[in-house]
This record gives sequence, structure tokens and C-alpha cells, in this order.
Amino acid sequence: MGPRAGASGATGAGYVGGHWGIGQQEHWHLDVTLAEEASQCRRDHAPRNLSTMRKLALTLLQRSPLVMSLKRKRKKAARDDK
Repeated sequence: MGPRAGASGATGAGYVGGHWGIGQQEHWHLDVTLAEEASQCRRDHAPRNLSTMRKLALTLLQRSPLVMSLKRKRKKAARDDK
């Protein structure tokens, strides 16, 4: 089965909850920081392409060493002329 085969029900639930929590956190950031749900793109490949670009932008913002919120990092990057 794997290294967690002997885990109790509560421990297993913690693993599953932690896994889903990561996905929920990503979707929350995509919606709040990048307003993904407000997108009006519905045709052809545009929704998937924009989703990929938003996820790339979110990853870059999260990897930035600046100590500030993702929203502030996004706004700072938008104003940066470099």
C-alpha cells in the first residue's frame, strides 16, 4: 500500500484534508488576487490559456522574496517599469 498503510482513520483524514486544503488555497488566491471568477472569457481556448497564465503569475508572485501580500506584489509588479 505505501508508507501510510498503517495510519489511523484520523491521520488519513488529515492527509486527505491537507491535500484538498492546498487546492482550495490555490483557487482562493486565483479568485481573490487575480479575480479569476470575474473573467468574461468563454470562447475557444481563451479560458484555459488565461487560467494557465494566471497560475503562472500566481506562482511567480508566491516565489517572490518580497514580504508583502500577494495583492500588493501584483500591484507593485504592474507599476514596475523595469
